[in-house]
Order: sequence, then C-alpha cells, then structure tokens
Amino acid sequence: MSRIASFAANAPDTSMPLNRVPDVTFDFWLIKLMAVTMGETAADYLAVNLGFGLTATSLIMTAVLIGALVLQFGQKRYVPWSYWLAVVLISIVGTLVTDNLVDNFGVSLVTTTAVFTLALAATFLIWSASERTLSIHEVFTGKREAFYWLAILFTFALGTAAGDLVAEKFGLGYLSTGILFGMIITSLTFGYFVLGLDPVLGFWLAYIFTRPLGASFGDLLSQPTQYGGLGLGTIITSALFLSAILLIVVWMTVSRDGNDRRSELAR
Repeated sequence: MSRIASFAANAPDTSMPLNRVPDVTFDFWLIKLMAVTMGETAADYLAVNLGFGLTATSLIMTAVLIGALVLQFGQKRYVPWSYWLAVVLISIVGTLVTDNLVDNFGVSLVTTTAVFTLALAATFLIWSASERTLSIHEVFTGKREAFYWLAILFTFALGTAAGDLVAEKFGLGYLSTGILFGMIITSLTFGYFVLGLDPVLGFWLAYIFTRPLGASFGDLLSQPTQYGGLGLGTIITSALFLSAILLIVVWMTVSRDGNDRRSELAR
C-alpha cells in the first residue's frame, strides 16, 4: 500500500496545463537575436536577390507562416523546432509588412513606427483585459497563444520601422544604430536585475528592441560597402545565422529530451 502511495505522490501532475512558449534564458535571447537578424536579411534576399518583389514575397511567406503557426498551435506545449520556426518566419513577415507599407504604399517610417506602436499597445490592452495577465509563463490556452503571436508580429514590424527610422531617416547608419539599441537593451537589463523593473514590461521592451538591434547588424553585414555595410551579401549572412539557429535548436531539443528522461528516472 505504501508503494502505491509513493508512486502516486511521484507521478506527474497531468492536471497542470503546459506552457506553450519557452522560458526566458540566455539561449532564448541568443537565438531570438539571430532569428531577427536572419529575418531582415532573408526578406531582402527573397524580395530583391531572387527577384520575387515585395508583394509576391509577402504573400508566399505569409502562407508559409500560417502553415508554421498551425503546426505550432497543434503542439499544445513548447517544442523547440516548431516554436523557433514560427519565430523565424514571423520575423521575415514582420519585416515585409513594414517594407511593403514604406516602399509600395509610400507610408513614412515615422507613421509606420507610430501605427505599430499603437497596434502593439492595443494588443496588450485587449490581452490584459481578456486574460488578466501578460505573463509569458502562463501561455497555456489557444487564446493566450493567439495574443502572444499577434504581439510578436507587431514587435517585429515595429522594430523594423524603428530601426530603419533611426538608421536611414535619422542617418545614424547601421553600426551606430546597433550600438544605440544595444545600449537600450543593456539599460533594460540593468533595470531588471538592479532596479526592480517589472519583468513583464522588461521582457516586452527587450523583445521590441532586439528587433532593430538584430536588423541593424544584419544590414551591417549584408549591405554593400557603399551603403555602409560590410558587403557579405544576404545569402552568406542568412546562411550563417540560419546555421547558428539550427545548431542552437538541436542543442535545445537534445538538452530538453535529456532533462525529461532524467525527470522520468527520478520518479
């Protein structure tokens, strides 16, 4: 009888819902930064180098993103490969949304930055009013996950607009813009660890500002030297960051599986 009681005490609690998004760790921010950098260069490669154009590229990548999100929503828990596939694709689409508004429809970078700021704020307000939380540690329903991915899309679109505004409209250039947003993220990190910045607010602010940080360094690496870049090109830059993303995702998957097996043995 005692053996049965011991087994019941150590059995996993299947009543607890599983979070569908990852914990915020160092490798989370590392792969996120690489994903947004690749999103910038991959969007340029597809639209310009392959000659698809912004409109066709946007339609194609939106369709691919929808398919990836269907896979992600079907997981019902955090699975590294499906989650980060969705992040990479939504980074590309978010970049294309801003580029379309600016290049095809003539909307200024100031306007797009303001519009996406309002759209993101509205998403957070509706999300908070509906779910009473913006915590990424409690994304365990389809509704909360939908709010989460909508917010992610707007952070990428906003980050693209803000980064281009500072680098191009204000004329700071790619390197200076990257340093500027890096300093902002550093100040947020200091605020969180030292000054007690609210973790939810700090997370979303950092998520927004890593987009222009990654995009600036992506442009710095890929753009021709006459435009202030290092001239590596979008193909090499995208391939480098895609390879790094794949390696980190494999490491995440292997380490996660190992932790799960150790947890099962401990029971």
